[in-house]
Amino acid sequence: MLAALDHVQLAIPPGSEGTMRAYYADVLGMTEIPKPPVLAARGGCWFRAGPVHLHLGAEEDFRPAGQAHPGLRVTGIEAYAARLTAHGAPVTWDDDLPGHRRFFSADPAGNRLEFLEPTPDTV
Repeated sequence: MLAALDHVQLAIPPGSEGTMRAYYADVLGMTEIPKPPVLAARGGCWFRAGPVHLHLGAEEDFRPAGQAHPGLRVTGIEAYAARLTAHGAPVTWDDDLPGHRRFFSADPAGNRLEFLEPTPDTV
């Protein structure tokens, strides 16, 4: 029986860890967590914010997915969108999900990210 979602892994280009650290920590406000040494040797980096865990794995011949993405629930979505915009990250609002405010963005490698917040009438 499934109990919970442990983490989501996104691919990144080899050698881009510094750029990704700046984005996921400074822009998104996540905390980097150490990878076990045997996995750290493969490159990439891991982040968390509360119960949300994102793993970034270095992948040769990297290509960002066109549609695949994590959906990240936020609080104060307007302020969060403003934070991303202030850091130069793209913000594209989408009103197609009933009961939610949401926007899409992308990390520096082009990975698609969805940010959403339930509207008060659906909480």
